[in-house]
Amino acid sequence: MTVVRNYANMIEGQLPATTVVFFQEKPDEKPSLVEWLDRLPQKAQEKCLARLKRLEDLGHELRRPEADYLRDGIYELRASYQGIQYRMLYFFHGRAAIVISHGIVKEREVPPGEIDRAIRAKQSFEANPARHTFRPGR
Repeated sequence: MTVVRNYANMIEGQLPATTVVFFQEKPDEKPSLVEWLDRLPQKAQEKCLARLKRLEDLGHELRRPEADYLRDGIYELRASYQGIQYRMLYFFHGRAAIVISHGIVKEREVPPGEIDRAIRAKQSFEANPARHTFRPGR
């Protein structure tokens, strides 16, 4: 079962407060975030999916230690397993949270270069949301 189906199963039958959308760089290309989640150990994957569900349920209300504001409209979603910090960067676009990047870090902060990359992805998405919205099964 893929990570996208696992996530869909977690939210089935519920009306979310916020829609979680995965950013894709190119049309018809699986987002790197989805590929990254697929490669994680099962328990770490479950923790990341649970954080995505919390983001969907709480949206802007999600706070530390699960999420934090970084800068320039970019937030981080945090999950940890066995001392490893799994981070997913996202931003809000209307009622949607667009998850744009990922990483495993042991440092206390997300590297500035990763935030800069997330800002560029945010700008790309805002310029053409349809092109950068991942739709499973297409």
